[in-house]
Amino acid sequence: MIWFDGSLRPGPAIDLDAGDRGLLLGDGVFETIGIFNRRPFALDAHVESLAAAGAVLGFAVPRDQVLAAVDALLGTMAGDHGALRVTVSRGAGPRGLLPPAEARPRVLASLAPWSPAVAFQPVTLATVALRRNETSPLSRLKTLAYLDPVLALTEARARGADDALMLNTRGRVAGSSMANLFALVGGQLVTPPVTDGVRPGIMRALAIEEFGAVERSLDPADLAGAPLFLTNSLRLLLPVTALDGDARPPLPATYAARFRLRCGLPG
Repeated sequence: MIWFDGSLRPGPAIDLDAGDRGLLLGDGVFETIGIFNRRPFALDAHVESLAAAGAVLGFAVPRDQVLAAVDALLGTMAGDHGALRVTVSRGAGPRGLLPPAEARPRVLASLAPWSPAVAFQPVTLATVALRRNETSPLSRLKTLAYLDPVLALTEARARGADDALMLNTRGRVAGSSMANLFALVGGQLVTPPVTDGVRPGIMRALAIEEFGAVERSLDPADLAGAPLFLTNSLRLLLPVTALDGDARPPLPATYAARFRLRCGLPG
């Protein structure tokens, strides 16, 4: 089931304007929201993230439509858990790059099944050649122009890893293709700052709050021998078991247990 332009539809097909800038130029933003025990986790934070991203691109995200979409899709749930994606395009515009003077955003939302079994699963990482451009505001947003993470993940999978470790143009650690990274360095939990080309993820903020992590630039050498984990809205906390083929020490079990409790999931 999907929600598009104000109403529920059976999906997956929708009537999309051939001049929609989200389709033609990637001119739009999105958020992925975990539905745990029939409740959207950190919904206000996700809506605020959408609105902030839209503001950077220069258009107003219609919050009322986003909330209406979430509410309508929750009403269709058959189980207790789900994965909800909300996509907001700037809407149609004239040919060319320059946005229209008045945006007419369109909201598309979809709900898919989700199982707690996908959370807290260990992952392996491979450092990829593609760099995150920390000088671009897009490095800090979830926009519809998402091909850098696609290419990074493709490279990592071709090398036999589950996900990509991406550096920025200065050679500092940015994160994975789809998640934020944390490292236990010298007894202190550290995550790269947003200024290093990092998306300020919702689960990243939760981990900083829950575990007292500090934001600090990390060089690849800082990760040598360090326990690592990733955070993601649907996979929650993912222990890293290997980086570039080198085994990583295990995380203290309390990390996953505390994160699971904060998300309201059974142990």
